[in-house]
Amino acid sequence: MAALDEKLSNVVGDRTAKVLADHLDLHTVGDLLHHYPRRYAERGELTRLADLPLDEHVTVVAEVAKAEKKTYNRGRGVRLEVVVTDGSGSLQLVFFNKAAHYHHTRLLPGRRGMFAGKVTVFNRIRQLAHPDYQLLDTESAEDTAEAADSFAGRPLPLYPACKQIASWQIAQSVETVLNSLQATKWAGIADPLPGQLRAARGLAPLPDALEKVHRPQHKADIKDARARLKWDEAFVLQVALARRRAADANLPAVPRTPHPDGLLTAFDAKLPFTLTEGQRKVSAEIFGDLATEHPMHRLLQGEVGSGKTLVALRAMLAVVDSGGQAALLAPTEVLAQQHHRSITEMMGDLAEGGMLGGSELGTKVVLLTGSMGTAARRQALLDLVTGEAGIVIGTHALIEDTVHFHDLGLVVVDEQHRFGVEQRDALRGKGKQPPHLLVMTATPIPRTVAMTVFGDLETSVLDQLPAGRSPIATHVVPANDKPHYLSRAWERVREEVERGHQAYVVCPRIGDEDVSGSDMSTPGRGGANEKDESSEQASPEDEAERRPPLAVLDIAEQLAAGPLHGLRIEALHGRMQPDAKDEVMRRFAAAEVDVLIATTVIEVGVNVPNATVMVIMDADRFGVSQLHQLRGRVGRGTAAGLCLLVTDMPAASPARGRLTAVAATLDGFELSRIDLEQRREGDVLGQAQSGTRSSLRMLAVIDDEEVIVAAREEATALVAADPELATHPELLTALDNLLDASREGYLDKG
Repeated sequence: MAALDEKLSNVVGDRTAKVLADHLDLHTVGDLLHHYPRRYAERGELTRLADLPLDEHVTVVAEVAKAEKKTYNRGRGVRLEVVVTDGSGSLQLVFFNKAAHYHHTRLLPGRRGMFAGKVTVFNRIRQLAHPDYQLLDTESAEDTAEAADSFAGRPLPLYPACKQIASWQIAQSVETVLNSLQATKWAGIADPLPGQLRAARGLAPLPDALEKVHRPQHKADIKDARARLKWDEAFVLQVALARRRAADANLPAVPRTPHPDGLLTAFDAKLPFTLTEGQRKVSAEIFGDLATEHPMHRLLQGEVGSGKTLVALRAMLAVVDSGGQAALLAPTEVLAQQHHRSITEMMGDLAEGGMLGGSELGTKVVLLTGSMGTAARRQALLDLVTGEAGIVIGTHALIEDTVHFHDLGLVVVDEQHRFGVEQRDALRGKGKQPPHLLVMTATPIPRTVAMTVFGDLETSVLDQLPAGRSPIATHVVPANDKPHYLSRAWERVREEVERGHQAYVVCPRIGDEDVSGSDMSTPGRGGANEKDESSEQASPEDEAERRPPLAVLDIAEQLAAGPLHGLRIEALHGRMQPDAKDEVMRRFAAAEVDVLIATTVIEVGVNVPNATVMVIMDADRFGVSQLHQLRGRVGRGTAAGLCLLVTDMPAASPARGRLTAVAATLDGFELSRIDLEQRREGDVLGQAQSGTRSSLRMLAVIDDEEVIVAAREEATALVAADPELATHPELLTALDNLLDASREGYLDKG
């Protein structure tokens, strides 16, 4: 009997099980059955060899006439060439390397079978490369015809595979497992979906869904199976999140409400402008959460330049008003220093509480970073533990064991995608009771979007730019295709500087690094006519991938001697000493520098309204979120902004398509959806931030929002009626499988 938690080695053998475990992380029968086909191939109509069409998928019934193994690539590769015939013509089948050895033992002269694949021509010979096939053991012509028709009409599952095990080998293992389960009539297989829910939603039982997804007879089978299996993932995950929300509702937190005539009121009175309607609305949502006896867990999504920092500062002042402290966690020292400078400037004497000349209503605002001197650090730590400092702004240094607070009431995380959950949790753990949490981002990373759709985060949206902000025009500059476009880009930089404005040039790396050991190449493209790839002409996309990324130090030298000669150029990067970085940024902000050539150290928080143009070199090497953040550094004043995305990638490449998408919209949520479609959700419950290790195998957050919302309603009702799931043991088992120890801890941390 093969229950879902049974070891694969008991069913498919030790050797295959080891490969599946080591390279695909599949250990049990359930793991394998939930390793769904990534797509299905159509074998094509049953065709005589004499009538084979080129470049179409076909199925033929033929007999093996000859099979011969040959070596290529100086003996390093093995190719199996099999000639099959049906009397009307002949066809060559080819297999390479491990597959060649395996199929040579099966495709013996005289064996008959059904062979399916796409017809191609190599050396003027028609062939099928790595065809799917099924040998025929029956001698009956009638049975053969019936089997061939059935074989040709069935969709062919193609599985996510790897170098060590091919899709067809995975399919064989799945076949073995399904046969074992069928032999026991699926005994011991628990269905996580309650029967009443299945009936109400018209969903197939779990055994039927697994059978149909792996061995579909028709396309309708695939549709039915996917509908059911999407519900499995959505519902079980929603139950986990519903239980967490119920537990969070019982956690204590100190309500934080500002005094009517306190620090927040005094700050608002100093503002030289009026809050936007969006800022007032979002602030009201945040203040409502802060006033409750349970921890706030809110995402503040705002377009670049929409005033998120001001909203967060007002929340921090409300907490300080109530007697607590607030911590702002920034990803870089440049950003932490920028926040500290801008916040103290906005607050004025309100940021000098307890100091000579400070306001009686004020508090102390301190900076804490890893590069601070011993005396300054000691004073900052003292201010935090005594409560003298109501607000602290810092980097990862805030989460060190030596940092203690008097009464931490609010944690604000800026650009939350730059921090791991463990880092955020370490800071939240420094409160006497769980502090409120506000995370901010301009472009949510896929995991954040996923959790938002799943309803785990309360979301506030700032979609209105303050008055006076200018639009940003974004254009792709294809440097390889049209080199004169790049020349024009540098002319535009000069024009902006001549008008009294400033510019950024962003590069992926600093320079002087040893890149010889880095693998810049793309994987080889095998095929029916495999040969030594080193002798082939590389494609433009391959060449662009192999070339090291452009570097700040190199580009600065080239521009100073070439197209930007005579302009005041400075470099800024992460290897510079903090004081040196701060001095460059100060000079740039004071308009003493015309062009700042930098790495992504200027990605967030840098605010120089006079900077109007940004050129991003090798823009295809940056993610969607980074590109959106980077261009947000321009257009921050009254003059229009311009962002130029320079790339060597061909027009038809996915990387170029990503840049075109970024150029087409300034909407952060739309860009996050594009990012999500390309990268998937990441592991919604785990630490992975990309889609390679996802607990969502069938469900796609973007495409299946309706299923997710419906599952959330069902899960919330079920958990409210039965919080311990006492009457749903099958669901409890599914939760245990979904939430291993690390994921459960991750979920608890939030």
